[in-house]
Amino acid sequence: MTSSGAPTEPADFRAAVASLHAARIRPEIEVGPIRPPQRLAPYSYAVGAEVRTGDDTDEIPVDSTGSSFGRLILLYDPAGQDAWNGTMRLVAYVQAEVEAALAMDPLLPEVAWSWLSDALGVPPGKTASEPDVSSSGRSIEVTALGGTVTSTTSVRYGDIAGPPRAHQLELRASWTATGPELAGHLEAFCDVLSSASGLPPVGVTELGPA
Repeated sequence: MTSSGAPTEPADFRAAVASLHAARIRPEIEVGPIRPPQRLAPYSYAVGAEVRTGDDTDEIPVDSTGSSFGRLILLYDPAGQDAWNGTMRLVAYVQAEVEAALAMDPLLPEVAWSWLSDALGVPPGKTASEPDVSSSGRSIEVTALGGTVTSTTSVRYGDIAGPPRAHQLELRASWTATGPELAGHLEAFCDVLSSASGLPPVGVTELGPA
């Protein structure tokens, strides 16, 4: 079920969806609603995010072909689920092409996971946020954080476009939000996408070629 703003939807779910639209996203990242997965929860909503280039279109597809993109899915069950330890679960997926040197770094999974845990304010080795831990300065409360990081290499053969070798980083994670204010969660997710894509920090100008 996608949020339509119908009065029959629970107030907490409608408030959570509205808060996502209040997130402040850096201009290099395009965010828009996409079709959420079905049957995972009584209510669901999803957004797609992509790091844009100059020749990109305005459409945000479910499965982007861009080099850095992701999805953030909100699942809501008024009755709660034991595995969630709450009623609102956020499911995140990020994929980004990375340079060969970074892909071969054995510490890449730990570094990629730290991008997410730092953005959410979850200390290393923990699964819940703590006050004043978020690297962004946001006040985000999460519990039951978990996920995986995968680094892969694709080798192209024959008549297929693209470089002969491509290296991808995939991060899959989920966590439980303790309340319906989710703007900070989407902003943290976009911080992870920014790091994975190699965007410079906000306020830092990247020098072009001489």
